[in-house]
Amino acid sequence: MRRITLNLLPGLEVEFVDRDRALAQVVEWAEKSTRWPVVIFGPEGCGKTAFLRQAASGLRELGYDVFYIDPLHRFFIAHTEAREVVKRLAEAASEAFGIAQLKLATLALDVGRELLERWGSKRVAILVDDVFQAVGLDKAGIYVKGLLNLIEYPPRSYEGIVAVVATSEGVTREEIGRHRWAELTPMWNMPREGFHQLYEKLPGAKPPFEDVWRWTGGNPEMLARLYKAGWDVEEVVLHLMQNKKLSAEFTRRWRRWLEVAVEDPDALWTGGAPEELVKELEARNLIVYNMYDRRPSFWVDVPPPERDPELGIGKNAAWQTPIHREAVRKALRET
Repeated sequence: MRRITLNLLPGLEVEFVDRDRALAQVVEWAEKSTRWPVVIFGPEGCGKTAFLRQAASGLRELGYDVFYIDPLHRFFIAHTEAREVVKRLAEAASEAFGIAQLKLATLALDVGRELLERWGSKRVAILVDDVFQAVGLDKAGIYVKGLLNLIEYPPRSYEGIVAVVATSEGVTREEIGRHRWAELTPMWNMPREGFHQLYEKLPGAKPPFEDVWRWTGGNPEMLARLYKAGWDVEEVVLHLMQNKKLSAEFTRRWRRWLEVAVEDPDALWTGGAPEELVKELEARNLIVYNMYDRRPSFWVDVPPPERDPELGIGKNAAWQTPIHREAVRKALRET
């Protein structure tokens, strides 16, 4: 599969690296279709967007009409000869902020049906990024059901339909999972070897790879943030504290549990942590809770280790990256 080029940072383009197993899964989806919409969840910045864009290119190579739609950023990629559909997407993307996001999200449900019904397409792939923020988390289940309806009740017969949605919103799992309308599939940060390939593509002087690995846990976005900050870890941690609203009130209220969790995130699972705290940590995208079995078939690409205390990974709960954990630890120290 041809590897695409992506912007890691403004002015810094890199080739899509690693994720070989994930790309093999794309080929499987192309051959067999997705029986249910695949909803990929995982840490912020772990590479879900990069993977979807690479998958869009690969599915086109495999003979699919492909739409990758990112409603939140008013962006789309269309690999199709149906110019009228592309024009509608472009018009929706040019709408005012707020209106454009909702229109693009809605069109993502419509384009597949139109390609089958009006344009005679036999293979259609719809890849949607961060759509639940555009339509509202309360409508996540309904949105996924719309994709499932296209698979189960198409307007015409087809050879293949691939429907994939990516989200960082951990709280959507409960809403989607209880309906059995989708195949919930986690994706983790990059494995060590692949992350090293990405690290090597950064120009200029760099800290030792071992240090960068311990700071990021293989998260590409954290790598980019560190590079942009001149490798100042403290600056990145402070920004994350502000973004996650780790206030003195929050840390004082949950101090006892947070102090335990920064040492072992599984304490949130086995120690009887308050449900309110767990939901709050998930909503702020600080942890991934209820981690899946590490069998590769349950994951997109390579699953994380069963446990890695250095990176803040437990069997059933994990900090999204070591820097997420450090932000909470620093907030505790300053309260």
